[in-house]
Amino acid sequence: MLELTDSHAHIDDASFAPDRDAMFERARDAGIRHIVVPAIDRASWPRIAALAANHACVLPAYGMHPMYLDEHRPGHLDVLTAWLKTHRAVAVGEIGLDYFLPELDVEQQRFYFQQQLQIARDFDLPVIVHARRAMDEVTSTMRRMGGLRGVVHSFSGSQQQAERLWELGFHLGIGGPVTYERAQRLRHIVATMPVERLLLETDAPDQPGACHRGERNEPSNMVEVLHVIAELRGVSPEVLAEATTRNARNLFRFD
Repeated sequence: MLELTDSHAHIDDASFAPDRDAMFERARDAGIRHIVVPAIDRASWPRIAALAANHACVLPAYGMHPMYLDEHRPGHLDVLTAWLKTHRAVAVGEIGLDYFLPELDVEQQRFYFQQQLQIARDFDLPVIVHARRAMDEVTSTMRRMGGLRGVVHSFSGSQQQAERLWELGFHLGIGGPVTYERAQRLRHIVATMPVERLLLETDAPDQPGACHRGERNEPSNMVEVLHVIAELRGVSPEVLAEATTRNARNLFRFD
């Protein structure tokens, strides 16, 4: 039986409310033993904490996502610090920069990103980073701050951008997009990258793979990602599953 870790899935999302128990069962049947669930805003933290309390496979991460800027307040940063003192967390996230959506204020994004990086460093926690059309700034910001580790999830950058992240000791989170044949640049990076920097993810309920195009994504679908990457790298799914689970365990420090 495969042992896999979905390093990024928003299974607290309302779309899972009708069949969340069945979703967990499908994940177990697919070999998904751990699911990292990152927050998007202050309101999502109690939902994720409740999931973690009721499901041993859930690994919670708490933070404020740049796409939900309207929901954030500067005072939430103090609340996050207090929350992390009293709630188990495997990471600070999802945090980052998103320059794809023009309505998102750049300076506010930078403020929340930098402050949350500092919180992660203070708690010696990894970060789960969102970077859309902002990869170079994300990387340079993390390099300047120093003392950080983590993963850039749903990586879609260039070979050079990937190499800069590896130099910082960061991982790449790879999910559904790699299963599409048109994703040639991403496929080349994934085929040749250091395996110790690779994490598998779904980003459920978003970014389904080619076999589930147009459907709600969920952790059990990560097996498709596993098989595609194993074929690209010329290894067995079992070998890749073992390596990526080891990477997740080392990064997020779970048993």
